[in-house]
Amino acid sequence: MAEENQEENPKLKPIKKAPHFVLIHGMSLGSWCWYKVKCLMEVSGFAVTCIDLKSSGIDSSSADSLTSFDQYNQPLIDFLSSYPEQEQVILVGHSAGGLSVTSAIHRFPKKICLAVYVGATMLKFGFQTDQDLKDGVPDLSEHGDVYELGFGLGPENPPTSALIKPEFRRELLYHMSPQQECALAALMMRPAPLLALTTAKVEEEEEENDMAHVPRVYMKTLHDRVMKPEQQDAMVKRWPPSQTYELDTDHSPFFSNPFVLFGLLIKAAVSMGSI
Repeated sequence: MAEENQEENPKLKPIKKAPHFVLIHGMSLGSWCWYKVKCLMEVSGFAVTCIDLKSSGIDSSSADSLTSFDQYNQPLIDFLSSYPEQEQVILVGHSAGGLSVTSAIHRFPKKICLAVYVGATMLKFGFQTDQDLKDGVPDLSEHGDVYELGFGLGPENPPTSALIKPEFRRELLYHMSPQQECALAALMMRPAPLLALTTAKVEEEEEENDMAHVPRVYMKTLHDRVMKPEQQDAMVKRWPPSQTYELDTDHSPFFSNPFVLFGLLIKAAVSMGSI
């Protein structure tokens, strides 16, 4: 009967499957940081997957044991590898999660209908040059000694992990966020695999490939004290996205303004034809 009605009325369109959002956290966080956005999406009818990268969230790996970016990023690689060939996701990365988004664009371009960077590192080929490091790595030196460092390969070698000290977290990460979110983060944050993150790079392709056709959106966090606005502007200028939005937030918009972040994610998906 439904098929007959659709034939009789050409204005009726097949029901389009709700897009699947895949949310990627930044350094020292985990899938838990997206809980408010995940809830808003699910009650609005969208499918959502929040990934714990290696040594993050409930993943039991030690950050000091990871020596390559692919090791750190393996949970996202596994997820996209097993995702149905005929389906696509909207990939959203926050902060260092932007490196995972870019890597996925190169490896799985046909499975991504939209890539969104939220106050994130957006470098076309990862960390290849000094300029890439200047634009894409937070410089917190003005605040003094802010990191607790781990030396998994011994004290004579470069540090393998890093975690912002508790006394700096609210000032740098959550200065516009509710106090209860800071309390949650204090319980959940873990050392980030610093050595693995510094190896985040992809080989430059001589020929145009499918990744160039994946639309990208950048969401600038205007009051960010970690990924500073001027760094975000530099990356947007070097690798211009399809659209740019602004969030009147700190480095953690999923805490400081989850409703606006959710609304902009939907708006971006609609404007790029993903919904």
